[in-house]
Amino acid sequence: MSKVDIEKFLQLEQDLRRYRKALRQAREIMLDQEITLYPIFILHQQELVMGIPLFEASKENGLWSVHASSLEEFVTKNIILEDRLEEFRKVYNAHDHHFCIFVLSELGAQFIYFPIEGELYKDYGTLN
Repeated sequence: MSKVDIEKFLQLEQDLRRYRKALRQAREIMLDQEITLYPIFILHQQELVMGIPLFEASKENGLWSVHASSLEEFVTKNIILEDRLEEFRKVYNAHDHHFCIFVLSELGAQFIYFPIEGELYKDYGTLN
């Protein structure tokens, strides 16, 4: 991992800590209102027409914009293919105390699971 990649990762982690309370509230609303059983938050630094915007990148909010989405939207947009659905659900359910985050950056696209409470960040690989 290069120095630039490490700096990006650290900034991502710092922004996620800043967003944690709002992400928890959005996740609870999505689950309580039965919008989805699989909330996914998208962090990005470019224009994105997907999900519902929660935060736009700014000096006050951090370098990352955040949108709320769902497994259903990811399947509809063919980001998660039907034949990978069960595998995704199994990994998602194994991390029920984490936010499911889809990170889009110049480094690529990957899912990470970030603790809802104060545990350490976990990375579960790139999207294939």
